[in-house]
Amino acid sequence: MLPGVGVFGTGLTARVIVPLLQAEGFAVKALWGRTAEEAEELAGELSVPFHTSRIDEVLLHHDVDLVCINLPPPLTRQVAVKTLGIIPPHHKSHALVMNYRKEQYWDVHHALRVIRFINDSTPQVDVFLRIHQLESGKLPRNLAFPLEPEDEVFLAIAKAMEEMVEDPIECYWLVSSFVNQLNSKHKDALQQLPKILEQYLNIEDNRLLMHLKACAAMSKLPYDLWFKKCFAGCLPESSLQRVWDKIISGSCKILVFVALEIFLTFKMKIIALTTAEKITQFLENIPQDNTDAIVSKAVDLWRTHCGTPAHSV
Repeated sequence: MLPGVGVFGTGLTARVIVPLLQAEGFAVKALWGRTAEEAEELAGELSVPFHTSRIDEVLLHHDVDLVCINLPPPLTRQVAVKTLGIIPPHHKSHALVMNYRKEQYWDVHHALRVIRFINDSTPQVDVFLRIHQLESGKLPRNLAFPLEPEDEVFLAIAKAMEEMVEDPIECYWLVSSFVNQLNSKHKDALQQLPKILEQYLNIEDNRLLMHLKACAAMSKLPYDLWFKKCFAGCLPESSLQRVWDKIISGSCKILVFVALEIFLTFKMKIIALTTAEKITQFLENIPQDNTDAIVSKAVDLWRTHCGTPAHSV
């Protein structure tokens, strides 16, 4: 039996997303609107049994197993902080919990200053990393110790998130919770993404796949950049946010289709390259002028192959 879905969308996006989900056999159990009136109108029009203008009530609905978020950035963040568990879905607890989060942040921040791991000149993302390390029991004994691969992933995501979120404390908790979600909920699925990418590339463009294999490039593709860092450092923040919204909503498979669409978009350029090193170098530094179109096409591919924008790995 397919999971029940809660949809967060404006009037236009809800009218597109809900029928898509229903056509694929998903039961849309709850619908959020910006106002109670909008939610009621949309629910009646789209035959959704429950409607509300409160984020909490969708997340807590007993029939909702997955959420589908398609909102402007400020509204997306309001849903994301609850979906990631940064604050509880109960509205009355928000102020108390956010105050606790701030105190927790500054307490750890102070401790790191005392032991001289950070100071006034420490870059903000490095502060985030040290706080995360201390909270997770992974703070190195000495600042001179080299960063672990997981630290590099954290920093890449933090640098991108810093461009999206102004408040440093909110930014830290979003980064920390997002990374924790990747390492827990999506850990096994992320390891399968290179193999899944090859399968879909074979379907979409076998000639391109054969070229990559002939150049011995498949094992040297920037998988860490794509699938561990979730394209942080590869895509600009405006495009990146649309991808991350879908990961937060429950699916990391969107990463495969972004990589796939990059291949399809730059097919002729890639085929003209004849070594694995040149192909990898190009893919690590793709042109930034049409990434929004790449992400839009990736979402279309995702829907084509997976059947629904709420499909998860």
